[in-house]
Amino acid sequence: MSAPQARSAPGEGLSVTHRRYVPYSHAHYGGDLVDGAYVLGLFGDVATEMSIRCDGDEGLFASYSDVQFRAPVRAGDVVEVTATLTRKGRRSRVMDFAARVVCRARPDRGESAAEVLAEPIIAVTAVGTVVVP
Repeated sequence: MSAPQARSAPGEGLSVTHRRYVPYSHAHYGGDLVDGAYVLGLFGDVATEMSIRCDGDEGLFASYSDVQFRAPVRAGDVVEVTATLTRKGRRSRVMDFAARVVCRARPDRGESAAEVLAEPIIAVTAVGTVVVP
């Protein structure tokens, strides 16, 4: 006799992805670095769409249980931000987040030069919880 298998709640595993060009007006530090709060705001945006898709409501961000700043985000980057629903409770939704730099400015080649990166750079990861009414 085999053990019963755990079932996933409907929607678990669903992912939402946004892409955003990071304007130079958001550079906050030397080297055109953007502060970490910028990416956390993008995580809020994909979490909102996830809540709308799963629950028909924007939901409210309750907390982050883990945030890892792994690589810099700079003005001129194109950032791809993904939320994946990992656990769906009665009112809570736990999501894994990842921000990847997929394009980067190349000022060494010219004022407006940029390139698509061969391998995206994982810049920020997080785990967060959203609650819905």
